[in-house]
Amino acid sequence: MKVYSLKAEQFVNASIQECWSFFSNPRNLQKITPTDMGFEITDFDEKSMYAGQIIQYKVSPLFGIKLSWMTVITVVKEESYFVDEQRFGPYTLWHHKHFFEEKDNGVLMTDLIHYALPLGFLGRIMNALIVKNKLKSIFNYRTIKVDELFNAK
Repeated sequence: MKVYSLKAEQFVNASIQECWSFFSNPRNLQKITPTDMGFEITDFDEKSMYAGQIIQYKVSPLFGIKLSWMTVITVVKEESYFVDEQRFGPYTLWHHKHFFEEKDNGVLMTDLIHYALPLGFLGRIMNALIVKNKLKSIFNYRTIKVDELFNAK
């Protein structure tokens, strides 16, 4: 299995408390996800983030095909970082670390994702042709939306 990684960083003009409150709430994912992804939370217990929390979504990552996706929050360190991992969904592996670091009157937000695709050789081709660029475009969109929400003040 080939494992890929993606790293994204963004400075957010907000306090650590504001950042944590926004990014640790799954309901805010829809605000920073491209609309063509058809992102929809289908099951979430509405509690503050905790290790073991399960969140289920419907998402259309490619070609408008609706897929179910279940993630579990595996680690939480309040106002510092959290980790979500796919349990069921489009990837063979999805491990997403979200870090928040106070810096220069704001917060440096870093995402580190490790992922793998099914179908062996075909999955490697799909990553090279489509998936890697799609993930980059999702994070580019998120950068723009986060700038609009926090950095345009």
